[in-house]
Amino acid sequence: MNNYFIILASGQSKRFNSNKPKQFNIYKNKALFKHSLEKALKSKLFKKIILVVNNKKSIKEKFPKNVSIIKGGKERSDSSSKALKYIKKFKPNNVLIHDAARPNFTIKILKNLIKSLKNNKAVIPSINSKDSIKYKIKNQLFNLNRNNSILTQTPQAFKFKDLYNLSNKQKDKITDEATLFIENNLKIKFIKGENLNNKITFKEDIETNKTYFGIGFDIHRLIRGKKLFLGGVKIPYHSGLKGHSDGDVIIHSIIDSLLGAMRKKDIGTFFPDNQKKYKNIRSHKMLKPIIEILNNNDFYINNLDINLICEQPKVSKHRDKIIKSLSNLLNIDKELINLKGKTVEKLGLIGREKAIACEVICSITQ
Repeated sequence: MNNYFIILASGQSKRFNSNKPKQFNIYKNKALFKHSLEKALKSKLFKKIILVVNNKKSIKEKFPKNVSIIKGGKERSDSSSKALKYIKKFKPNNVLIHDAARPNFTIKILKNLIKSLKNNKAVIPSINSKDSIKYKIKNQLFNLNRNNSILTQTPQAFKFKDLYNLSNKQKDKITDEATLFIENNLKIKFIKGENLNNKITFKEDIETNKTYFGIGFDIHRLIRGKKLFLGGVKIPYHSGLKGHSDGDVIIHSIIDSLLGAMRKKDIGTFFPDNQKKYKNIRSHKMLKPIIEILNNNDFYINNLDINLICEQPKVSKHRDKIIKSLSNLLNIDKELINLKGKTVEKLGLIGREKAIACEVICSITQ
């Protein structure tokens, strides 16, 4: 194993619009460059990993001995050249060069690149464009055939001697090492790249959605002669749930879980039980304004997991109707709702069929 991995992380990130270089911004809970570094280490494919940065003092962490940190140059091509000159003394066979702004490559692509180097001097991952491409020359526009248009990615893999020699002769700026082979009419082996291996260029590229979780719980006594509503569905049963409203424990628990996930207090804040206007209100009417708050704040529901805790009625007999009702009330797909029936082994009020309880966990994203 005489493979070397160079990570270029010394760019100025002019388009990223941040106070600190793009490669040091946090992406998925860690600095952008660390994703590439950790994957290279985890792969165990490289004798040495070289991290090229603007300022070595900006790296506070301690890495394994096979990680070297060197100062880069003014341009990307300068940094690449410096790294190649640095590793020359180790007499490498193969070298992979990668932009730290691409954190989502897989170890599989590293293996494919190194495997292809056995019979090739330059191996480049690429994908086809999903967009229509135009090319402008002066004031004239031309349509390009996107099936013949190649979007190259990094890491890019090379026989070290060939890349080193080309790099030493190159005087102009280049945007990737494949350019050296193309401009010198040398053969390149293209392999299938990865669609998720996108380059992060602008700040919005790393602005990920935030997910929140909420828990709801409710319990009501059963009283004879009252209608039973569960999840907005009228359930045939000799008793209903006692409460200021219709006592629908499923909807009440959903409301509390959604309010909890949005950090909006609880159901009693919105529907106090000492106000006459909410007396005997149907619970689906209580849910409606909560959904409006959800929508107005650009939240959407990922899923609901519901435990209905009772001895009777049996949940299995009414599961489909309740899920369909909740799907309509919440305006979400039925596949996002799970409803489970739980008993308490005849213990307590619920075990004596004197009460029904419900608990809900929801996940929402903004």
